[in-house]
Formats: sequence, structure tokens, C-alpha cells
Amino acid sequence: MTRPATFDIGGEDTVSRLGFGAMRLTGEDILGPPEDETAARAVLERAVELGVDFVDTADAYGPGVNERQIRESGIADEVFLATKAGLLRNAEGDWLKHGDPDYLRNQCLVSQDRLGVDTIDLYQYHRVDPDTPFEAAVGTFADLRDEGFVRHVGLSNVDIDQLERAQEIVEIATVQNRYSVANREHDAVLEYCEANDIGFIPWFPLGAGDLGDVGTILGEVAAAHDATRYQIAIAWLLDHSPVMLPIPGTSSLDHLEQNVAAASIDLTDDEYARLSSAQ
Repeated sequence: MTRPATFDIGGEDTVSRLGFGAMRLTGEDILGPPEDETAARAVLERAVELGVDFVDTADAYGPGVNERQIRESGIADEVFLATKAGLLRNAEGDWLKHGDPDYLRNQCLVSQDRLGVDTIDLYQYHRVDPDTPFEAAVGTFADLRDEGFVRHVGLSNVDIDQLERAQEIVEIATVQNRYSVANREHDAVLEYCEANDIGFIPWFPLGAGDLGDVGTILGEVAAAHDATRYQIAIAWLLDHSPVMLPIPGTSSLDHLEQNVAAASIDLTDDEYARLSSAQ
């Protein structure tokens, strides 16, 4: 199948459609630093060497650790950087929704400092906080864009209603929802993104546990391409929609190279159809 190699985020910034999610470069349970900071930095540097030009992170990864790693790796000026705000971490590692406008505005400044950038390329509302009026939170992201602190605004973990309400306040450049060949709960959101030229960033792109028929077919297609099931899952995502922007993450150089290589796997029409029909 023929797939576009790039996507224009916000209609302005062209990125390769296979990016990198930096979250796994932190410590266990996404808390604290990794055991080997040098190895983590090497993964970021190697990703750029392999042609990755879109890197996703969040203030909550570490927390703060992941953004600092990106600055210290020296890649910030070489890639399109996406980060997020709207989740806190406590000492037990719980993810706590927090969309207070004052917090979001302050966190934007903190993230700029950690990343070492004057403007954040893509700033995403990480999780909708039910205790904060949605329009107030999104309005803060809109203000930050208008004031030049961020270039583009994105949403994460949203439904169509929330996406449409946000679009009335500010242009939404991307949506980051859970999606994979094994989990297509957000098909309707993906279709909305396609219709409105909004980038769709799938997280958890393979899933876990028993994948049933999908897992069986992934295995068969992987064997035919001398690839891994994970590589085939990434290739399927790239074929599935021209607005799809997978950001597979890893702390392993070998896995990183496998992930990037997945963009070169050409699924046949039959293989794509078999995977698409197996849910």
C-alpha cells in the first residue's frame, strides 16, 4: 500500500508520520529518572539520527524528568516537540487530573524552561479535569497560543463532543487517544480528525494481553515480513489513516530501530484487510 510519509501539523509544520514517545525513558512506573541516564540520552539522539523529527512528552512523565532529558540531549532544536499539561503525579504514582487555568499557565512556563525552548511546538491538554470547566481549561491553551508561548494546541483522551467544543475556542491541531489495530474504540474521533485535517496520535499502539484473532493475524503477517507483531501493528496504523501519527516509545536502542523500520514495511492489500476486519 502507498502511504504518505509526512503530515502537516496545524497545516503548517511538516513532520514524519512516525514519531517517538519519550515517556519510557523515565524510571519505573514513569516516576523519577532511569537507572542509566546516558543510555536514555542515547535513545533520543539515535531517534533523531534515524530521521525521527516529532517527539512527544509531558510534564507528568517523571514528573519533569522527561522534559529535562530532552533538553539535555540537545535534540530540542532538531525536532518538533509536543508536551502536555493537565495531570499531576503524587508520591504513590497516581495520575491526578488538574486543569486549573492558573496551573496550566504556570506549567507551560515550567515546561518551556525544562525543554529549553522559547515556544512549545504542540501543547496538549493531557486529561480533561471534571472539576474544571472545559471551556476555561481549553481557553487557557488558546490564550497561551495567542500570546506566543505555544504554536499549536492539542487534546488528549477526548470524545467528539469535547473536540467540537474545543474547536469553537481554538484550532485543534492534534488529538491523542488510545488506538490500535486491537482497540478501535475511538474510530468516530479518528473520522472527525480525518474530516478536519487534525493529526491523530495513537497511544498504546499494540495493546497487551491476549489479542485474540488480531494477535493471530499479526503473527502470521509478521512471519511473512520477517518482522515483529509490534512492527506490523505500527505499519497497519500508518496505512489506516493519513492523519495517523504513531509515537511508539521505548528505552531500548534495538526496539527503537525496529520501530523506525516499521515505517518501511509494505503491507499487501490483503494483509491490511485481514487485520482491519479482525476485532
